[in-house]
Amino acid sequence: MKRIDRLILKELWSPWLSGVAMFSTLLMAATYLNRITDYVVQGVPASMIGEITMLLLPAILVKTFAMATLLGALLAFGRLSSDSEIVALRAAGASIYRIIRPVGLFAVVIASLAFLFNETFVPYAAKRSQALAKIVARSLNAKANQPASQSIVDEGKVVGFIVAQDFNLRTSTLRNVTIVARDDVGKDNFYLEAKELQYKPPEAGSPPDWRIVGGAKLVSADGRSRVEIEDEVWPSSVPKVAMKPEEIGTQQVNDPDYFSTRELWRQLQLAKIDKTLTPEQYRNREYWFWNKFALPFAAFVFGLLGAALGIRNHRTGNAAGFAIAIGITFAYMTLANFMNTWAMGGIIPSWLASFTPIVLGTIAAIVIMWRRNIG
Repeated sequence: MKRIDRLILKELWSPWLSGVAMFSTLLMAATYLNRITDYVVQGVPASMIGEITMLLLPAILVKTFAMATLLGALLAFGRLSSDSEIVALRAAGASIYRIIRPVGLFAVVIASLAFLFNETFVPYAAKRSQALAKIVARSLNAKANQPASQSIVDEGKVVGFIVAQDFNLRTSTLRNVTIVARDDVGKDNFYLEAKELQYKPPEAGSPPDWRIVGGAKLVSADGRSRVEIEDEVWPSSVPKVAMKPEEIGTQQVNDPDYFSTRELWRQLQLAKIDKTLTPEQYRNREYWFWNKFALPFAAFVFGLLGAALGIRNHRTGNAAGFAIAIGITFAYMTLANFMNTWAMGGIIPSWLASFTPIVLGTIAAIVIMWRRNIG
């Protein structure tokens, strides 16, 4: 490693760590502080509060990696510019591209680390934290103690709902189940009340198969018809549940951190075949999928952009770097939210919505580096 690379990386490392700590604290306070405070007030054990807090951290950290890279590059190159070290490097024959190259390498490492975290630690921690939150809610008799429910979708249209008082993923069973069947105009038609539904793995190419165990009752919506159903017999007037056990309840999950790219991809592929998601739900998960790649890549773009903006011909303090970092981050998040809304509405493809802020940031970084190099 050449001296110039060691110089740049040494300047980057410390402000990057400070940025991760600062942004993580801000995001944690803005997102979860109220919930944690409620737990404390309601007497939830400190050990459980601590575990939930630690489980929330991986998702927070991944989101701060890109912002911290931007801040670190701004502060590092702002200091180098203020001390005329950039001028000295330029006088020695180094181009702006050569000076910024270590930032690109550093940002690639950070982006890879963010993607790895997002694929492994984040989904596990999100699932575990939600499970603990449900335990806390039950102990406090909170409103969150509700039965698991899921829409039944066929050809992009909701044809019914399934509600289960008890769901055991280990045994692949649903207990105290009610299935609401809807007619063509969206009105409730029949109610199927079953003691238990048992999942039977389908053969290759077949849809998921749920069997009635312990009998069931089929009641018409007007209450005039009531039929006893035997085991293994599925009434034709009730739509079948075309979902695997691990997919039960995922429609209610509104957190992209809950899924890995593999899980999202599988949902999308199954939805194309079984039509188990509405068009809006499908586009939203498709946006989540592409964002799993766009978010880590933002660390690379932010690093280049921060380094290019940090090279200035006048002396400035750290406050300017903080202000620019916050402004760029706010602009990125605002644009990303607009893109998400347009993607869910079907106005633009989900992949385009995810990568548009990245492309615009890349163009801006290239233009600024080119202007700095010829200036």
